[in-house]
Amino acid sequence: MTAAGMPVAGGSGTAAGTPGLVRRTAAVFARNKLALLGTVILAGLLALCFLGPLLHPTDQVHTDLSQANLAPGTGGHLLGTTDLGYDMLGRLMHGGRTSLEVGLAAGLLATLFGTVYGAVAGYFGGWLDAAMMRITDAALAIPALFLLVVVAAIVTPSKPVLVLIIASVAWLSPARLIRGEALALRSRDYVHAMRLMGGGGTRAVFRHIVPNALGTVIVNATFQIADAILYVAYLSFLGLSIPPPAADWGSMLSAGITYTQVGHWWLIFPPGIAIVLVVAAFNFIGDGLRDAFDVRLQKN
Repeated sequence: MTAAGMPVAGGSGTAAGTPGLVRRTAAVFARNKLALLGTVILAGLLALCFLGPLLHPTDQVHTDLSQANLAPGTGGHLLGTTDLGYDMLGRLMHGGRTSLEVGLAAGLLATLFGTVYGAVAGYFGGWLDAAMMRITDAALAIPALFLLVVVAAIVTPSKPVLVLIIASVAWLSPARLIRGEALALRSRDYVHAMRLMGGGGTRAVFRHIVPNALGTVIVNATFQIADAILYVAYLSFLGLSIPPPAADWGSMLSAGITYTQVGHWWLIFPPGIAIVLVVAAFNFIGDGLRDAFDVRLQKN
């Protein structure tokens, strides 16, 4: 078994191939009520952000100060309007699309790069592993939020730029995690057999090490996405978000804080609650997947 609890599939080294394993994994995940709740919450937020604008189209480009700061329910605005006259519900949906797109892309990119980096370091070991891990340790010693703020202040934020900035600091944790998996997997019999048959390091990493660490990779990806969404909110709250008229939940929350004392709660609670819900949903799903990939729980 790998450290993630997934059984090794003999010569191919692919752990996710058998239908029985998939069924057992799904059954364990389905027994986790919080994981199911997280799935429902995430599905609801995705539908709100990506399908909602089709059912509730609003102008999120042009300002209308005559409609500014309307209370919820006024003039057909279910959640009121912002200080610039944008429909708050429409802004929430469009802002959520930005937060989710950047968070998902950055989290997956960080996981992908960190997985390959850690697998290479762990499999080859020796001086290469030592050098690669010293780079990782040095980067981890610098606070991630500090690096994000510095880089975001230098470049002009956009969706692709934010993805690259966040991924550039988020890959460190998965790299260390997968490196530990690779150290254990490289001594397995099927890896030795592959070497005897003339297989090289590239084949070992991508055909044996990474597939057999897939459970750990998937679970870690959910946490990386949650962290990336929080990083987007942090940067936006500090004024380092995508320039208007684009928006995300962090920038909406930052703008709403200005009106706290005048009682405009609808400018604060919707984006704040959305951030809490999406981060909690990914963490619930991650916990459920971790249990599902644990063979000891599958046997109970």
